[in-house]
Amino acid sequence: MVRWTKGSPRARALRLLGVGVAATFALAACGGSSGGDSAASPGASSGEKIAVSLITKDSTNPFFVAMQDGAKKAADDLGIEMTIASGKEEGDDQGQIDAIEAAITAQQKGILITPMSTGVNDAIQKARDAGLYVIALDTPTDPPDAVDITFATDNREAGNLIGKYAAAKLDGKKATIALLDIFDDKIVSVDYNRDQGFLEGLGLSDIGDPKKNGDEPKKGKYSGGDYEIVGNVATGANEEGGRTGMEQLLSKNSNINVVYTINEPTAAGASAALKAAGKKDVIVVSVDGGRAGVEAVKAGTINATSQQYPLKMAELGAKAIVEIVKNNKKPENSPGLDFFNTGVTLIAAEPVDGVESKDVQYGLDNAWG
Repeated sequence: MVRWTKGSPRARALRLLGVGVAATFALAACGGSSGGDSAASPGASSGEKIAVSLITKDSTNPFFVAMQDGAKKAADDLGIEMTIASGKEEGDDQGQIDAIEAAITAQQKGILITPMSTGVNDAIQKARDAGLYVIALDTPTDPPDAVDITFATDNREAGNLIGKYAAAKLDGKKATIALLDIFDDKIVSVDYNRDQGFLEGLGLSDIGDPKKNGDEPKKGKYSGGDYEIVGNVATGANEEGGRTGMEQLLSKNSNINVVYTINEPTAAGASAALKAAGKKDVIVVSVDGGRAGVEAVKAGTINATSQQYPLKMAELGAKAIVEIVKNNKKPENSPGLDFFNTGVTLIAAEPVDGVESKDVQYGLDNAWG
């Protein structure tokens, strides 16, 4: 579905380019060209609007829908012109490449992107060569300097928190583990950082290559005792993938008692499969912190989730582009990191000793979506 609101010359040009987008709109400041509020609007003091594209992985995942909403609000507040585009689904590199090409053609000032994979790196470089300021959101590029800066959750820490939580909940029992990832044919930083961070938090002594899923020893010791990894399954980070992935791993080993999920839609599918199989007392952990996910924590279908803040990512990214265009002021990475850390909080209905977390009400108060 393609949805447009207020048209602009650039917006009409993008339509003619036929870019496959989930939602596109142009926002301009409401004030006049002189006097009133326009002088206070960062994008409105010069004669030319600052035009920016937000390019997400898809427009169905609630996380990216929330990010798009955050971008719309930021565009309205800053008085910039924002175009929103996305791939059709997780893995649609070409959809993102097309949207990058459209931003270059429209001579926009910058791009905010949740990069699909290294497959979009060449297009990002092309945009930078054309003078666009490119900021990654949520998913750091590989390598990190493929973009000007990244605003993201510390995904390693997000995985680490839910790993520590699962280890504490097991209380010394054998961990029989299902790992529900995004891909098995692409290397994406958010995928391996959450998965490998989870295993680190669980306390595995050997996780293999820290930037590769699935090469760790399948049996060994975690911080509380013995573990066995039943397998990794690519889910596409969606509910259907979570359900079928969980079914697949249960058919291999019905004793699974710990389920790592890349995000909350995946966790919802996995939980449905566990319920259909009559499985109880399985620890399900995830990453996202959306309203539906926190409600699932409250209901007990997810035990804990690492909450991240997509609206903050979009707002900071939009402000950064305005600052670089108007004042030549570039943002800086968080100390010791190769990105700007937008924060992560563990949300759990039942706290455990030794792992800092916030309760469900805190999660709901700070949830997106």
